[in-house]
Amino acid sequence: MMRTPLLLATALLLCSLAPLQAQTGYKMKPVAIQSRWAKQVNPQNALTAYPRPQLERKNWQNLNGLWEYAITAADEPAPYNFDGQILVPYPLESALSGAKKTLLPEQRLWYRRKLDINQVAGERTLLHFGAVDWQSKVYLNGKEVGGHTGGYTSFTIDITNAVKNGENILVLKIYDPSDRGIGPSGKQVLNPANIYYTPSSGIWQTVWLEKVPAEYISGLDFTPDIDKQILNLTVNAPAGYTVEAVASANGKTAGTVKGRSGVPLQLKVDHPVLWSPGNPFLYDLSVKLLKGGRVADEVKSYFGMRKISIAKDEKGVDRIFLNNKPYFNLGTLDQGFWPDGLYTAPTDEALAFDIKAIKAMGFNTIRKHIKVEPDRWYYWADKLGMLVWQDMVSPNHSLPEGAKAAFEQQCKETLAQLHNYPCVTTWVLFNEKWGQFDQQRLTEWIKRSDPSRLVNGHSGEYLYVNEKLRSPSPNAYISADLTDVHSYPNPMNAIKMPGKAQVLGEFGGIGVFIPDHQWNTNTAWGYIQEKPAALKSKYAIMNQHLQLLERQGLSASIYTQPFDVEGEQNGLLTYDREVVKIPFAEIRKIHAPLNKDMGTIPEVAAQDADLTEPAAIYSAMLQEYIDGKREPAFLRKLAMLAVQSGDKDGAALAGADYFAVMKQPYSEDDLRYVMQVTGSTRDTGFFIIRNNMEAIDKAMGARQATVKMMNLIYQDLIAPSLPENGANPDWDAIYTTVRPYGAPGEEIYLRARTIYLLNKQDKTAFKPVAKEYLDKYGQFVKLDEKKKIEAFMN
Repeated sequence: MMRTPLLLATALLLCSLAPLQAQTGYKMKPVAIQSRWAKQVNPQNALTAYPRPQLERKNWQNLNGLWEYAITAADEPAPYNFDGQILVPYPLESALSGAKKTLLPEQRLWYRRKLDINQVAGERTLLHFGAVDWQSKVYLNGKEVGGHTGGYTSFTIDITNAVKNGENILVLKIYDPSDRGIGPSGKQVLNPANIYYTPSSGIWQTVWLEKVPAEYISGLDFTPDIDKQILNLTVNAPAGYTVEAVASANGKTAGTVKGRSGVPLQLKVDHPVLWSPGNPFLYDLSVKLLKGGRVADEVKSYFGMRKISIAKDEKGVDRIFLNNKPYFNLGTLDQGFWPDGLYTAPTDEALAFDIKAIKAMGFNTIRKHIKVEPDRWYYWADKLGMLVWQDMVSPNHSLPEGAKAAFEQQCKETLAQLHNYPCVTTWVLFNEKWGQFDQQRLTEWIKRSDPSRLVNGHSGEYLYVNEKLRSPSPNAYISADLTDVHSYPNPMNAIKMPGKAQVLGEFGGIGVFIPDHQWNTNTAWGYIQEKPAALKSKYAIMNQHLQLLERQGLSASIYTQPFDVEGEQNGLLTYDREVVKIPFAEIRKIHAPLNKDMGTIPEVAAQDADLTEPAAIYSAMLQEYIDGKREPAFLRKLAMLAVQSGDKDGAALAGADYFAVMKQPYSEDDLRYVMQVTGSTRDTGFFIIRNNMEAIDKAMGARQATVKMMNLIYQDLIAPSLPENGANPDWDAIYTTVRPYGAPGEEIYLRARTIYLLNKQDKTAFKPVAKEYLDKYGQFVKLDEKKKIEAFMN
């Protein structure tokens, strides 16, 4: 039992002696579309802003930049030679990382870099990680110094005792099974499709070093109380110290307090200026740690004086109140994905742009959906003026053993990390029954942990699609402050319950595609589809209904969504943030009746959408094709527009002509294009996919080629052979048809037959087929599906 750690330590020491590659040669990987900020990113300027605005010191070192990385099998020791360089903090799968590879559950991701540290006696050296997805072990000079489990919250390791003066070698080992693990993974899945997206493995927020005194301020915990005109403050530091906190505004002192470290204090703020989206006023806060008249440590921070509550309006209706007045939360569902950085915004300017754009559209609230952002995102929300409903990151929906504990730990860390931000007004525990468990206990636990905020115990516990209730809830919204309904596409009111405000947690989802600004031209997912010219009227009518619902007691609405995300094209802006589908000034007018105090509108730049009928653009291009135009760029765009216009024959013609001019070996960009425009097993692109599966998976992620082939084989060769009258298909004939396509053909055959027999409840025929399917391909089956199949087998 003692040999394993010894072998690991030896491997790490060897690793530390391997030559580190020079930090040169970075190049962003190709991507379908990219934001304007991506071109500004290089190894010298990767997210250089101070990462923790509410506990700021001067003595720090940003470790973002080029590191080495390697991917190994799970049971392999630390590598001696690394695979190449990766730009931290962009996740492994992102184009901006320069690696753009998929991490599988049976693999491990390693990072390595050199640190030059000069440690002074009496100082501590802290190593901070904004977020690392999912489980990390951290080694310095061959010694394990710490680690963390959980992909969304920050952690700090005191590395003082492992540091050498001069050169040090830092190594990380990462395990991230994404949606196949027990930890919360948000909208990340290994096989992205529909409303689920590309994973973000490894380091995805800033890494940094900080020098602190031997005894120092490790944290601040504060909560405003506008009724008493005080800031409740606790300074986390070693016992026996005096702390002094000074609040200031516009360079003038607004309040001071002295007391003991670790003890609750009350900082009096006379006649406070209240924080709101219309007037996001922030106080500066300076905190000193004192002993014997000497300043042992000092940090800078800020706070906002605001109150969120549920109270009755003048008509006796329970509503959301901000600063003791009814305040309609006019919001949108922001998921925080980027085409080039995935979970990580390219720059701090880009991070701020999202909030500026949402404010410029006239919203006052963001529901941060199934993701915890870097601290600087919340700083921008504080500074610009935006209420935030913060979702907890959902547990694995199937709740495998360990998932509940992992979820609760992530919730606990999220509550602590975001507590001080005035923008965060509402905690959202569960979403649409995704992994829901112990709702009453957990809702009450959050209320006890943070009584200063509202708790939305379950957003969309009642979910309506096209006015049909998806699933009832006998004890809905128990112990919560809100009743929350999801209604797609058209808005509706939540149920009325005493003491709770009624909110519309999601609605809308109008799909509008914008040519040349799509991640995936094969999909334009939305609950309903509209042409660009029709979006404004449809959206205006929805918002007029919100006005009517507000008169009936509605306190908040959350529109889905501000930005397109991968296959979802139901955003008000495109995924690359280049095109706004309703001009900013016009959408502000639509929102004005429910958001009367918008405050200062930020300057943001985006193109207005071209309202020309997309089919008309395609028709004009098709005529040019008929007249003989054959330039490669033209053929490529024609094929993509043909897919979007539903002209399969046109797409096949233009695609075949473009494929003919493509040169082997195909570029990543060409392979992505082939994947986008191929719509049939008869297309030339299908054979290109079949012959380049490994290259496609390297460019686009694990099993992308396989899944594409499976979908096309099912569409063309299996689905037409399934009788509509309920008669049994000729499975032998189907197998003969799909067998030439190898493993993808066999996998989709076994999957189709398994699901068909499961739906028919034919247990006798089901067992041998399902067993073969799981034996051969069970590792690719979602856990909840696998449980259903196994339950019927048993």
